Parts: sequence; C-alpha cells; structure tokens
Amino acid sequence: MNSLSFSEKNKQPLIIGIDATNIRHGGGRTHLIELLHAAMPHQYGISKVTVWGSSATLALIEDRPWLEKISPTFLNGSLLLRVFWQRFFLTRAAHTARCNVLFVPGGSYSGDFKPVVAMSQNLLPFEWHELKRYGWSRLSFKLLLLRFVQGYTFRRATSSIFLSEYAKDSVQAITGKLAGGSATIPHGLNERFYIQPRSQKSIEAYSISTPFHLLYVSIIDQYKHQWHVVEAVAKLRQATGWPLRLELVGPAYGPALKRFQRSLQHYDPDGQWVKYYGPIPYDQMNAIYQNADAAVFASSCENMPNILLECMAAGLPIACSKMGPMPEVLRKSGVYFDPESAESISAALRKLVGSPNLRQRLAHEGFALAKAYSWQRCSNETFGFLAKVANSKNI
Repeated sequence: MNSLSFSEKNKQPLIIGIDATNIRHGGGRTHLIELLHAAMPHQYGISKVTVWGSSATLALIEDRPWLEKISPTFLNGSLLLRVFWQRFFLTRAAHTARCNVLFVPGGSYSGDFKPVVAMSQNLLPFEWHELKRYGWSRLSFKLLLLRFVQGYTFRRATSSIFLSEYAKDSVQAITGKLAGGSATIPHGLNERFYIQPRSQKSIEAYSISTPFHLLYVSIIDQYKHQWHVVEAVAKLRQATGWPLRLELVGPAYGPALKRFQRSLQHYDPDGQWVKYYGPIPYDQMNAIYQNADAAVFASSCENMPNILLECMAAGLPIACSKMGPMPEVLRKSGVYFDPESAESISAALRKLVGSPNLRQRLAHEGFALAKAYSWQRCSNETFGFLAKVANSKNI
C-alpha cells in the first residue's frame, strides 16, 4: 500500500526520469518494455518520461510522443563505465531534463538526485541461505556486492517499490525498516499467455505414445532444484507406472547445469522421458505452455515469480514450491511441496496427476487469479505512485 500523500493543488506537469543503466536483459528489461508500452502517464499529470539506458535496451522500447530515450556512450560500455556514468553524470542529466523524480528499476543507485524511487527485482542478494548455494565463486562476490549496493540504495531512497509483500519483508530484514514510503506493485502479464483451462483427463487416458506432459520453465540454477524434480518424477514413474514426460525450458548457470546433467544421466540416461530444450524466445513461450498438461515450479527464491503467473494464465494445474512468495501469488490454487525434497515433490505430483477433478479445479482457480495481473494495472499503479512521490516534494 502507498504510504505517501499529495495535495490536489499541485497540478504542474511532471517529468519522470528512469535510470535504465543496469536494465540490459531478462525480467528487468521485459518489465521496463511492458511498463512503458501500457503507460498512460498523462492521467497522472506526467507530461514527459525520459529514459537513460543502453542503445540495445532502448531500441526494444516503442516510441511514444511523451517518451524521450537517451543512450550516452558510457551506457553501451562495460559495467565499470556504466557505474561511473550513473555516479557522476546521471544527477546532472536528470536536473537538465527537469525531472521531478528519478525511478531506479534496477535497484542500484549511487548518485545524489532527489527524490528517488528504487525498485527491488532481485531477491538473491538479500537471502543469505540462497546466496550460500554458490559457494566461493565470482557470482557469490557479485551477489554480496549487490547486497551492499542495493541495501545502500533502499536506505537512501525517497521511496521504494516492491513486487510482493514477501520481497518487502525480506529486504527490510536486512536494511531495517525503510524510512520512506513504499508500494507493493506486482508485475503484469502479456495477454498472449492467457489460455482457457482445458478439460482434464484421467491419467489412464495417457500412454507411452501420448504421455502426460509436465512442464518446468526456469533457468537451470542452484535455487531452482531441477535435479530434485527429475528424481521426483523418476520415483513417481517407478511407483505408479504412469506415462509421465518431463520437459524443461530455460537458460542455464554452468555449475547448476552440470548437476542437472548428472541427474539426467542417473535417472534417464537414454533420454526416454526427460527433454531439456534450453532457452526459448519469450515471444514463443505461450505455445510451450499450450502443449503442457501440468506445470511444476520448484524455485526456493523469488521476488515475484513471473513464470508462475504465466503457468496460471495458461490454465495449467500447478505443483509448486511452498517457499518464498509463491503461496502469496498462487494461494490455494496449487499443490505445494518442499523444493529441496524429491520425496515431497513426488508426493505433490502424485496427488495432482492422480486426480483430474483436482487438476480441473486448481487450473480454473489459478486462471482466475492470474486475471488480476495485467501490465495496464502495473503501469497505472507505478506511474500513479511516482506522481505522488513527485508531488509530495512540491507541497
């Protein structure tokens, strides 16, 4: 909920600055693209939005009459150059652009401009038990650095935006209670992901030639536990004889991929029932969901699980991790498990797959919940909140 307020007498046109210095790929870039695509800033007294980012990121953002896209040379260079530009040049650029507020969706900011609204999109740096999964590695060092930099950013920010209540609580467990106001604004969903739930069939209606397709979409990573999912499905196949096929989609983090490949070699050495497709373009993912019978989501660390939302919107019955914000999003429309226990995952899948009535009910309930997550709502709430922060300064 928004804890800031502003006077209705402050009606001067506002200019919003967006620091996209660190927005270069993945969910952060998708969020920025969709947010601006759905934006109607004039509804909130905003006359102009200026975005600073790399030319590659800005090229993906459609032109709008009220939108200015600026790509300084430094932002197309190395991380060090981008940090240098943000620290020493962004404040001046924001003042020159006459910004009333600077929005930092990347969560890291070291400049002096005020007011600043920081957004949390990466929870890994703030969950120590998850960070430890990477051992003594370059990524561990990067996550520790982000823990310091983003913690510093949130403590100094005028206000903050979180994607879930769970994320807000997790960040404040490290930073302490933030002095500025905050808002919880979940991501949205592209409408192409919405598929009406299909009629559910008994598992006896499936066969070796037409197996029951379980789908797990996510990066292969230490906190995603794909190896436990492979073991769980292997146990379930052996115990029941059900014709189950597990399909996995997503890029991979090297050390986790090796662990995943070892599990494949142990449980399905001939590749009979597990298929890993690797990364698939975002604009093709709705077709992947359409061909699945049920979804598995076994992550133990999420800020706001967009993939879980996509599975819900695709009308799929879901077996889901009980950790993180997943119960906050899926509520009672899933069968939950401990993602670090193959036995727990297997038991949840047995309950889900074995009951077509349960699958039917959960798919419809999840689909109905997903309807609340539109990019229009996300954009409206975000720009409404930014306007309130800007106007609070002008009172």
